[in-house]
Amino acid sequence: MLQSRRIYLPPLSLIGPGALNDLGEELKGLPYKKALFVTDKILVKIGVAEKVLDVLKTSGIESVVFDDVQPNPTVKNVTNGLKLLKENSCDFIITLGGGSPQDCGKAIGILATNGGHIEDYDGIHKSKVKSLPIIAINTTAGTASEVTINYVITDVARHIKMVMVDKNCLVSIAVNDPELMLGKPANLTAATGMDALTHAIETYVTKGAFRWSDALALEAIKLISSSLEQAVKNGSDLEARSKMAWGQFIAGQAFSNAGLGFVHSMAHQLGGMYDLPHGVANAVLLPHVEKFNIPSCAHKLKKVARAMGIGVSEMSDEEGANAAIKAIKKLSLAVGIPSGLRELGVKEEDFEEMAHNAIQDVCTGGNPREVTIEDTIEIYRLAL
Repeated sequence: MLQSRRIYLPPLSLIGPGALNDLGEELKGLPYKKALFVTDKILVKIGVAEKVLDVLKTSGIESVVFDDVQPNPTVKNVTNGLKLLKENSCDFIITLGGGSPQDCGKAIGILATNGGHIEDYDGIHKSKVKSLPIIAINTTAGTASEVTINYVITDVARHIKMVMVDKNCLVSIAVNDPELMLGKPANLTAATGMDALTHAIETYVTKGAFRWSDALALEAIKLISSSLEQAVKNGSDLEARSKMAWGQFIAGQAFSNAGLGFVHSMAHQLGGMYDLPHGVANAVLLPHVEKFNIPSCAHKLKKVARAMGIGVSEMSDEEGANAAIKAIKKLSLAVGIPSGLRELGVKEEDFEEMAHNAIQDVCTGGNPREVTIEDTIEIYRLAL
């Protein structure tokens, strides 16, 4: 059915080797004076944060560093960051890192202009006004939070991840410089890379997919599936890192505007319950959820297999779909993702609670096949 579409993108994106230096030139023309610099302690320790701080100093920008962001950012992280922003009268936010600092920075930005508590914004388009300006500098080829209208915050007390879909959190400038991604640990590269692949595949089969998102998703699948293993094996390979940067970047644009599916709904529960790395949870669940989805989207999963380099011209749609699932498992194994949830300490006794929460997750509505609590429990069981 033909229909109009709203497409949300950052006003400016800088991508490619040297993009951080380009940001310095952009900053000189902006009216901002003092930044809350949201990052994590590891990026401070290894000197990546210092590179950004040098760019800020050269551009005449003051900054206050908030580096207490956890791998799955929490309500407390957001509250503490907002307090520091207000105490120092910061007029914009710079985020540096993967999805965790990006999501935390978005949450701080929304609260800075809208007030209230972050729990108030759980769901779809709950804020009233635009976030405080955010410049998002990405250091992993994974979540693409720097280009999306999504952010996720963990409510530790309730053991859940709150998923916010909000056009007002879209950043002002997104930066993807693969030189900042060089030398990242293999396990982090693998987890974030499989997260990006999950974005591309889920977006391609989601109910909300359309021509533009399909084109981006398929190109992202090609880029990621052809470069992730090399990026994991040789973290200093700039070409592989650049392909991954582009792959996650365009996958993020696709899913931000078309939506995701039940892989993410289930993975969010694993993150909330066990504090597991989001990309690892996605990678383990992806083949099992897409196996479940075959009756509703076999023709599309066949095209996923083709994008991953599998010859499918002589296959039926179902055969091609199964070839895609096999290729996903093969890539996941090649980059060192655990083979099942049991290896990650997940307990079957928690399946029912997680299943109930997954059904209510904001991503569930995009899944191509309807799911029940019983289906969800069975998928978790198969993923053990």
